[in-house]
Amino acid sequence: MDRFDDSPEQALDWHRAGKGAVLATVVETWGSAPRRTGAMLAVSGAGDLVGSVSGGCVEGAVVMEALEAVEDGRSRVLTFGVSDDDAFAVGLACGGTIRIMVEPVGAEGGLSEAMLAALVEARAGRVPAAYVVNTESWERRVEGAEAFADRFRADRSGFEADGATFVAIHNPPLRLVCVGAVHIAQALLPMARIAGYDPVVIDPRPAFAAEHRFPGETIHEAYPDEVLEEIGLDTRTALVLLTHDPKIDDAALALALPSECFYIGALGSTRTHAKRVERLKAAGHSDNSITRIHAPIGLDIGAADPAEIAVSVIAEMTKVLRGK
Repeated sequence: MDRFDDSPEQALDWHRAGKGAVLATVVETWGSAPRRTGAMLAVSGAGDLVGSVSGGCVEGAVVMEALEAVEDGRSRVLTFGVSDDDAFAVGLACGGTIRIMVEPVGAEGGLSEAMLAALVEARAGRVPAAYVVNTESWERRVEGAEAFADRFRADRSGFEADGATFVAIHNPPLRLVCVGAVHIAQALLPMARIAGYDPVVIDPRPAFAAEHRFPGETIHEAYPDEVLEEIGLDTRTALVLLTHDPKIDDAALALALPSECFYIGALGSTRTHAKRVERLKAAGHSDNSITRIHAPIGLDIGAADPAEIAVSVIAEMTKVLRGK
C-alpha cells in the first residue's frame, strides 16, 4: 500500500508562495506499472519534486509536461509505455503502460486553489475525500466517502464506467492503536508499519510501556480512555487489545464499541471472551455492538508464538478492512 504522502499539501504551498505548481496523478495502468493508480507527484515551477508517479521511469517526461502546464495553464492526460529495460531498472520484471493526469494549480484550465485547499483540509482532518475529475470537460469536485463506499473500502482510485470520470481516493493513513505493550505488540508493530499503519501503543504499566521495548514508536503510559478520547477512533483505525486485564481493556472497549473504528480485536480464549461479554452487557452495551469484537483475536492459522499471533492479527485486520 502507498503511504499517505504530502504531494497535494506541497503543491498548495508552492502555489501560494508564487512558485507555480502542478499535481500529477496516475489515473490508469496496464501491465507491471511501477506505481499504483492514484499515486501523485507535485512539481513546482522551478522543477522541485515531491512524490512519484513511476518510480523513475517517466518522471523526467512528466516534469517537462508539468513545466509546460505551468506556462499554458492547461490540464492534460499523458500516456507512457514503460519498456522492459526501464521497468527492470526500478525493480520490476516487465514493463507496462501508465496514464498520468497533469493539472496546473490555480490556472483557469487547472485545479483551483480553493478545491485543492478543500482537499488538503480534509486530509489534515483525517476526513475521507474523493477528488473527482472529468478528463474530457475538466469539471472537478470533492465528495465524501458515502459517494464511493466501495472505492474507499478498497483504497481504489480509478475511472468510473463512463471512461472519463476519474475518482482519486484520499483515505486518511491507516492507524493501529495497540492497548497492551506486551510481546505480541513488539512483533505486531513492525508488521503493521510494513502494511501501511501508523501504530500507537497504550499501556499504564511503566515496566511494559518502556521506550527500549518499542524504539521509535509512539508510546502512551496511561489508561486507554485517557488517550483514546484525545486521538479518536475513526473509520481508518484498528484497535487491538492485548493486556488480558479488564481494568485496562474494558476502558478501551467502552469508547471503541460506539465508535467508527473498522476493527476491534481482543486477546483471550473463548472462555475469557465470554466473561468479557457478560461485563459489557452489564455495562449497558448492546449485543450488536459487542459482536463487533473479534475474539479470540486473529485469523485461526494455528498461531503459537507472539510473531505468529501478530501475523494472524494483521491478516484479520486486512480481511475486515477490505470487506472480505
